[in-house]
Amino acid sequence: MSAPTPDRDIGLMEGPAALPRRNGELVFEAPWEGRVFGLAVAMTDRRHYHWDDFRDRLVAEIAEGDAAGAASAYYERWLAAFESLLLARGLVTAAELEARTAACAAEPEDDHDHDGHDHHHDEHDRHRDHGHDHHEH
Repeated sequence: MSAPTPDRDIGLMEGPAALPRRNGELVFEAPWEGRVFGLAVAMTDRRHYHWDDFRDRLVAEIAEGDAAGAASAYYERWLAAFESLLLARGLVTAAELEARTAACAAEPEDDHDHDGHDHHHDEHDRHRDHGHDHHEH
């Protein structure tokens, strides 16, 4: 019998820590949610911490928020758990975390540049869906 893997552990989370899904697929309401999910998983894969340590922090964050009547979203609590674990493990300092948070907050949420294109994805997807596989600018 093989040991559980982080990916298996993540997929089996239940209760309040269960990942948001729609039709069995993970759901991210904003790009930053997918990024922070990926960062937490990657840090586990690279053995910076055990998944159980992260999951326990996430469960505690969710319980604390619920007890306080906080109206925060799942991935806001995920982010808080991730940040507290990074700080507790000494993987980042509070100053580094604050600086990176400020830098991220200053960037437009949907602003990205990959492969040198600068279109809105809805426009690109509409053209691709109608048999066009090129940019019309």
